[in-house]
Amino acid sequence: MSPRRSQSGGRVDRTRTIRFTFDGRPFTGHAGDTLASALLANGVTLFARSFKYHRPRGVLTAGIDEPNALVTVLHGEVREPNTPATMLEIYDGLTVVSQNRFPTLAFDFGAANQLGGKILGAGFYYKTFMGPVVGPLKGTRFWMFCEYFIRRAAGLGRAGIASDPARYERMNAFCDVLVVGSGPAGLMAAKAAVDSGARVILAELEPKFGGTANWSGETMDGVAAAEWASTMVRDLKARDNVRLLPRTTVWGYYDDNSIAALERVTDHKSAPAKGEPRHRHWSIRAGSVVATGAFERPLVFPGNDRPGVMLAGAAERYANEFGILPGQKVALFVNNDGAYRAAAAMRKAGAEIAAIVDVRGEISEAAREIAEEAGGELLRGHAVVATEGGRHVSGIKVQKFDVANGALSGEARHLDAECLLVSGGWSPVIHLASQAGMKPEWNEALQAFLPPKPTQNWVGAGAFNGRFTTTEALAEGHAAGLSAAGSPGGPVSIPEVEPVALDAHPAPVFEIRAKGKAFVDYQHDVTADDVRLAYKEGFVSVEHLKRYTTLGMATDQGKTSNVPGIAIMAEALGKPIADVGTTRFRPPFSPVSLGALAAERYGELKPERLTPMHDWHLENGAAMYAAGLWYRPMIYGLAGETVEQAYIREAKTTREAAGIVDVSTLGKIAVQGPDAADFLDRVYTNVFSTLAVGKARYGLMLREDGIALDDGTTWRLGNDDFLMTTTTANAGKVMQHLEYLLDVVWPDLKVQLTSVTDQWAGAAIGGPKAREILASCVTGTAVDNETLPFMGIVHGEIAGAPVMICRLSFSGEMAFEVYSGAGHGMHVWEALIEAGKPFGMVPYGLEALGTMRIEKGHVTGAEIDGRTTGRDLGLDWMLSKKKPFVGSMMMDREGLIAEDRVRLVGVISLDNRPLKGGAHIVEEVNEKEPKNSIGHITAVCYSPALGKYIGLALVKGGKARIGTRAFISDPLRDRFGPVEIVSNHFFDPEGKRMHG
Repeated sequence: MSPRRSQSGGRVDRTRTIRFTFDGRPFTGHAGDTLASALLANGVTLFARSFKYHRPRGVLTAGIDEPNALVTVLHGEVREPNTPATMLEIYDGLTVVSQNRFPTLAFDFGAANQLGGKILGAGFYYKTFMGPVVGPLKGTRFWMFCEYFIRRAAGLGRAGIASDPARYERMNAFCDVLVVGSGPAGLMAAKAAVDSGARVILAELEPKFGGTANWSGETMDGVAAAEWASTMVRDLKARDNVRLLPRTTVWGYYDDNSIAALERVTDHKSAPAKGEPRHRHWSIRAGSVVATGAFERPLVFPGNDRPGVMLAGAAERYANEFGILPGQKVALFVNNDGAYRAAAAMRKAGAEIAAIVDVRGEISEAAREIAEEAGGELLRGHAVVATEGGRHVSGIKVQKFDVANGALSGEARHLDAECLLVSGGWSPVIHLASQAGMKPEWNEALQAFLPPKPTQNWVGAGAFNGRFTTTEALAEGHAAGLSAAGSPGGPVSIPEVEPVALDAHPAPVFEIRAKGKAFVDYQHDVTADDVRLAYKEGFVSVEHLKRYTTLGMATDQGKTSNVPGIAIMAEALGKPIADVGTTRFRPPFSPVSLGALAAERYGELKPERLTPMHDWHLENGAAMYAAGLWYRPMIYGLAGETVEQAYIREAKTTREAAGIVDVSTLGKIAVQGPDAADFLDRVYTNVFSTLAVGKARYGLMLREDGIALDDGTTWRLGNDDFLMTTTTANAGKVMQHLEYLLDVVWPDLKVQLTSVTDQWAGAAIGGPKAREILASCVTGTAVDNETLPFMGIVHGEIAGAPVMICRLSFSGEMAFEVYSGAGHGMHVWEALIEAGKPFGMVPYGLEALGTMRIEKGHVTGAEIDGRTTGRDLGLDWMLSKKKPFVGSMMMDREGLIAEDRVRLVGVISLDNRPLKGGAHIVEEVNEKEPKNSIGHITAVCYSPALGKYIGLALVKGGKARIGTRAFISDPLRDRFGPVEIVSNHFFDPEGKRMHG
């Protein structure tokens, strides 16, 4: 008989019918159902096919630890594969398909893999396809032949390619206590912490708070445990110092109690409400964390993966919470007393108990009484050695078993059963504790790994600590809540729980060795024999075992399989499990959507950095583009203007009157400390220790190998206080370089580095009228030539906001950089714009900025490309001979001073056509067979100052070629033509305009 829904019982809302489809077939369920419970209620037992052998698989668990029943959810063209049916709440219109099968779930060609036998054992893809000789297919040729088929067979669900239309959010939260899990221990911990006045977040991965209280069938202080939990939750909701997060999985534990969590906001809805995200990612900074929970383990025996085999605790939950009987005739196979509660739940729900098969010879009196009440045969000292049936259990075989030595004896006996409930003990959910640091510790009595001693501020409670009774969970939860809140607390009344809990200590039995495939990792089809094969082939470390067999590497991350797998390896090694150890659990605890991690930012997974004036740029017609991670104006185009026309207008106006540009994105690093000047002397090629306070200097940095790293200005604000500026793109690279030098090369220097790029907003005003514009709006300081000479620094105010002004220029015009606190950035910018209006000042973007820097011959990242030296760039005058500096020992290597190295020059188009960046320069053009490049163009523009198309280039021979002609050769873009090689200083080479 198939599973069925009872007429009463459970906590689903039978008055609300929900319609959904699975593999194209229509089904109905009720509000509160998961896909697993709804399909079970409809008699569906076949949910999926296994990864390697394509064996039929049903539901094993009732929660996030489900390894078998994985499905693909369809939202139009969008596919969400590998979703556990046990965690998917049904809703009207839900469309789900099975996966890893062809053509159908019932008839799957891939099931032929089951005939492969040992050929498909652990590591088969390495051993089978890499070496055999099959006719002409020798060695790796055979692998290349097979690779196509292997790749098509790899994976479980098929990822989609359609764009995901869902919204995602990120949130930051702070709390004194984060409680993970809302079972009895979690609720008591949250209540105790809240009562102590602590700010609390309670995160529960299920939609309903209460955990095991919702399906245990127990009573607490005379009321149903589920009702007790509801009362506790109502009380917590009424408090203003607690945040309740249902459907939220805490998936990562990082340094300093930084916690990552994923809230599934609308996965249970047919359509989100306006503005609702699908997922919300939480970054939580917690003072302390309370961890709870445990997973039930299966037993390993032949046929243990057949649909109809289910964990005892899961069956109890399906019966008590969803009103579903997994089968009419039920058998149990257990190694602990705690599983007997499932027998009572099945009997109460109307099932016939065929037998309770217990590996132990002796059981407690409480367990014996439950067995008698449940009916059926109690087979102590027996084990299940096989299951029978096709795509569903129809019977089991049992045999006498000696728990002391694991030996089977006597004849195997058949028992009719359509559902087999198994329990091999419980494993605390120690994943977060493991992520926080230290290795889990094996407990022989519980046959489980317990959490290590805390290395961060967390505390465990209940099943997390190996306390599996509800009474223990309540007491430990309350104590943990007080401890986490730092409160001494006082006397407390722990609810009285009935009936008295059974002892959950299991017998040390993990596997029944009999004929047939016995699965350890259900999802990856790892068998007990695979584990022993790994031992025989030398993969005995738990880390090697994991990677060789793929044990615990599936989407469930070994929640049900790790401990049995380690136990089998320990037996093969002849060592205690404690000596074999376990793998370390790493985040995420369960799969996390990439959309949640990216949240509001999508398209590119890079952060988008915006200057304080970003909105102003958009409002005033700026076309933006990315410069590194920043968004900067390209042009401020007028109606009908092309990009070229816009930047020519902006550059021309700046040279004739004035222009303003947002330079907030320049890297800015505070270099402070008694040794700051000495440090800068070592970092830069030129001297900075002689720089006067209130002055700035242009500097060049080299890498250790003598190659140019970056250039920029550094301002001396005080005797031991410098502000270094870098190019926008290299800010992070320079910061890493400086930190490395201080940490590794010169740890004795007393220097502090701080990235202050985001703290300063910057605007550069250049042009003949720049000084007049500043003079009209700056107060608190003069800006005349005597007060503010070239490379001088003054402090004043603009529109009441404090500013720092340095007179320096990269445009070749008289120019000033005005820095203010980022919070004043927009205010100062608008004041400068207003002051510039009478003088005809225009805002200009990167295209005009690039045009003016090319006209002036300044270098940027296009020329400092990781291959050029200071000499290549014409910066020989900056290479000090009076002091050593980073790169000074390597910059004179033979290859770096060779005559045939490329050197910076200028080029002018002689055919009055635009040049192309990246185009090669050749002495003789050959359009059919381009060859003999002597260099390439690095930057190009139309120069309004010269009225020509010009560019900068790196050319062999450099200055020696000035005044000669060459050609550009760009076959990919079909651009060929003559150019004249000139000095890179096209405009005002003496610097009269800049210094005037």
